[in-house]
Parts: sequence; C-alpha cells; structure tokens
Amino acid sequence: MVSPATVLMCVASFLQLSFAQSSSAQASANRSPIYARGVSALQHRDLTTAREAFEKVVKLSPGNADAQNYLGWVLLAQGEVENAIPHFRAALAVKPKLAQAHINLASALEHQGKLPDAATELRLALKISPLDVQAHRALGRVLSLQGNLSTAVVELRRATQLAPRQAVLHDELGSLLAQQHEFENAQKEFLQALRLDPRSAPSHLHLGVALWEQKKIDPAISELRTATRLAPNDFKNRYYLGKVLEDKGDHASSIVELQEAVKLQPGAAEAHKLLGLALQRSGDASAALASYRAVLKLQPDDPEAHNDLGLALLQNGDAGNAITEFRAALALRPEDVGFRTNLGVAFLQKTDFNAAIREFQEGLKLAPERASLHYDLGLAFKLKDQLPQAIAEWQKALSLDPGLADAHYTLGVTYWQQGNFPQAAEHMRAAVRAKTDYAEAFYTLGTVLKQQGNLPDAVSALREAIRLHPDFAGAHTTLAAVLRQQGDLPGAQAESRAAQELTRTQTNSQAARFSLNSGNRLLNAGDWDGAIMQFQTAIKLAPANALPHYQLALALRHKGQTAEARAEFDKAVTLDPKLQPPPE
Repeated sequence: MVSPATVLMCVASFLQLSFAQSSSAQASANRSPIYARGVSALQHRDLTTAREAFEKVVKLSPGNADAQNYLGWVLLAQGEVENAIPHFRAALAVKPKLAQAHINLASALEHQGKLPDAATELRLALKISPLDVQAHRALGRVLSLQGNLSTAVVELRRATQLAPRQAVLHDELGSLLAQQHEFENAQKEFLQALRLDPRSAPSHLHLGVALWEQKKIDPAISELRTATRLAPNDFKNRYYLGKVLEDKGDHASSIVELQEAVKLQPGAAEAHKLLGLALQRSGDASAALASYRAVLKLQPDDPEAHNDLGLALLQNGDAGNAITEFRAALALRPEDVGFRTNLGVAFLQKTDFNAAIREFQEGLKLAPERASLHYDLGLAFKLKDQLPQAIAEWQKALSLDPGLADAHYTLGVTYWQQGNFPQAAEHMRAAVRAKTDYAEAFYTLGTVLKQQGNLPDAVSALREAIRLHPDFAGAHTTLAAVLRQQGDLPGAQAESRAAQELTRTQTNSQAARFSLNSGNRLLNAGDWDGAIMQFQTAIKLAPANALPHYQLALALRHKGQTAEARAEFDKAVTLDPKLQPPPE
C-alpha cells in the first residue's frame, strides 16, 4: 500500500511535470475530449474521473505513451502499484525518452522495495533530462533508502540549486544532513525552508529535532510547539514534543503530549513506553502500568516489554506479578543478566531471600565481574542476617568498582550497626565522594559522626543532606539533636520546628515520594530505625498511599515488632489489596 505521505509527495511533484508535457502531447494526437477530460480531472485531483478517462484513451489507442503514463500514475496514486507498472513500461516502449515515465516507474519500483531498479530508472531520466528537479529529488530519496547518504546529499543539493525557492527540497536536504549527524548544516537548511514557507509544520518538526540532538532543549521545544500548533493531529509532532519535554524533566507537560500521541497512533509502542516512563518519573506508578501493558499487547514477544512492566510492578509493590514478567523476559532472553538481576530484586521485595540469592548467583555465573550483582547478593545475605557473607560480597563489589556508592553506603551502615564507627565513617565519606548528591549517605555520616562525638563535622554532613533534600525530616531531627548538644538551642529549636512543619504542612506528593524512596534505601541498607522514620514521614504526608504502610511493616518486622508490623500490613492491604504480606 502506498503511504499517504508518499502519495502526497508524488502528487505534488508529478502534477508540476506532467502538465508541462501535456502541452506537447496536445500539440500532437492528444486533443480528444476524453483525453482533455482526464487532464482536467488531474488538475483538480479528481483521480476517479481521470482514471476513467485515461482507461478509455488507452483502450482506444494503446500506443498513446502520454495516456499510458498518466493512467499508470493515477493507479500508483490510488495504491495499485502492481497495476501501474505495466502502463509505465508501455509508455516507455513507445517513448523511451519520456523522462516522467522513468520517474514514475522508479516510484513504483521503490514502493516494491526494488531500490537498485528504481535508481536505474532515475539515472535514465536524468540522462534524458539532466535539469529535472524531481528526478534529482527522487534519486536522492532512493539512495538514502539504500544507505548511500553522501551521494543522496549530492542529488538533493543539486535539486535545491535547480529550484532554490522550493522549501520542501531544503527540508529534505536538511533531513539527509541530520542523518549524517551534520546538525548545524541541517539546521541551516531547515531555517531556509522556513524562510520560504514559515508555516511548514514538517520543517519546524525537523528543526526542533535537530536542535534537540544538539542539546539545545529550549529552542527545540519552541520549534516543536510551533509544529504541533500548525499540525496538532500529527503523531510525530506530539511524540517528539513529549520526548524533549521529558528530557527537560517537565514530566507533566510531557505526559499531556504523549497521551495525545497515543490517541493519534494507538499502535505506536515507543510512545506508550515513553509515556509509561514519564508517568513513573512523575510518581504515578499505577498509571504507568497501563502504558507498559499497552506496549506488551503490541509486542508480546519483546523481552524488554516484559522487563519494563516488571519494573513498573515492582515500583507499585506488586512483586508477585513482577516476578512473572521477569521470568517471561528471561524465557525470551535467558542470558540477559539485567533481567536476572531484576528477578532477584523482586524476590528481595517479596522477602524470599533464598530465591533472591539463587538468582543473583545465577547472574554472577554469567557476569562474574559485575560489581552491582555482588552488591545485590550481599544485600540479600544481609537481609538474611548472614553478615560475613554480605560483607565479603560488598568488598568484592568494591574491588571491582571502587566508586560503587551504594556498596560503600551499605557497608558503612553495617559497620555502624556493629559499632565500628571509624570504618562506618570511612565508607560513608567514600559514598558521598562517589555520589555527591547522596542525601541518605550524608545523613547517616552525620549520625555516625554524632555518635563519635565529632559534632562540627556531623553538623556539616547533616546540613548537606538537608541542602540536597530540604524535605528530609530525619536529617532536620538529627541536626536538632546535634545542635542541642553543642548548646545552640535557637538552632536546635529551628530544626525541630522545620521537622515538625514538614510532617504537619507538607502535603505534596513529591515530598512523600522522597521520604518513601529514602526509606527504601535505608531499609535495603539495614538501617531499620532510619527507614521507619522516613516511612512514617511518608505516611503523614500521604496517608492514603498503601506503599509506605507496607514498607513500614517490613521495617517493623525486621526489628521484631510483630504486632506493629501486622497493623501496618493490614492498613496497606485495606488501601491496596494487591499488597499481601510476605510469609514470615
């Protein structure tokens, strides 16, 4: 089937050329009323009438090359490629030097995927008519489809020299230059196209994408918004605008555009996937599930689609169904270490530590030098209270990747819990050197330094945690205690008030998400008290969110507070029946 875009391009180019021929044709034998009616119908884009007329002409006069060519073009425009080709060949049998018939035959052959044959016809057309703009343009397109971009650029550049006022030629040349990553030169061509045709939505789109590729995000968004305003029902305009907005971190605006994109093209898996990612990043993990399920429905045999859905399910606390998806991904790609790791993490969330250990060890058979896998295995050992094995794995992880911040952090928490404050502080400092925005590590470092009696450094670490995340209620509370020890009562009261204010007045979901994520990190590191504080903050900020209750229950269970844990599990299940307590 001929795509609508291709047909419109064919219509625009062919009508310009074919009617230039019609004058010579009419000067010869083509003065019949039927032939004239066909030409007039073409001028008015009435393909049905044109077809009827030219069918009659070729039936009466099979040797009429112009009529054969016109009829072939009409059939091609109507998507009947196979039926069009014999008419172009019939025209060329009579008039071998009919350049337009070569061009039209090339277009039909291109639709059939016969690119070398199409290129041959276009070169014949250019041999006959070297100054034919559309032949240069069409040859450039065919060469680009063959991957011969440099020669394609030569043809399109020649076309722009022959017809410098045709905006579409500059746009197409810019597109080829962009494919060669010559974004600055591409940008010049798109700007020239827009000077000639300021309301060209495709040129605004292409310029926007070229600017985005050059990391010029705000100018790119401006161009893409213009393209969308000019052509609001164009999928590509909405999709790329959503994509660039997401790159900027404007999740809310990105979601709006991507939702429109999937309405326009429900079968676009990449748009559903990007929408799911934007929803996840905005904190709406539940809504993201629908997007990832849409991707999976479109691509049921894509292991990445199963993996993406599994990760979204994990974010929603649904480890059971996440495990199903990760297993499906592994069935399709058994050697993928990332999928194996995600399956292990899902078992961790389900507190099935033996299964998690098994999966991480299987992953290490495939990738024994992967530091993050040793870290994950160590985490599973720690959660199973096998500290010597856990420490050994983290040390192995750090020998492979000394900059693995999470390994330093978790090892530091473990040494702190064992009372080894110097080692704990050393690893916390290593964690924040490796990851300078690691708020939890600064917080824990401050706590360790407080217990060492190093109050000035504790204050510095805690203030940095608060600078990174002003909503970190636990850091405000601990800082208040340190300042009180230093005798700075006004400072201590100010921090206490800040902590109380956060829990009393902060109601935005972003603060709740931070507290939940921070609590999860502390929980994974084995800092039960720190995790409990953060989950309690998250619950105060968003009491209707089931996940903080569920995670708080896990932390309480680890501390042996069984009754309190059961109460939190009950609250979580009431809010979200999917969140069933894992077996003890």
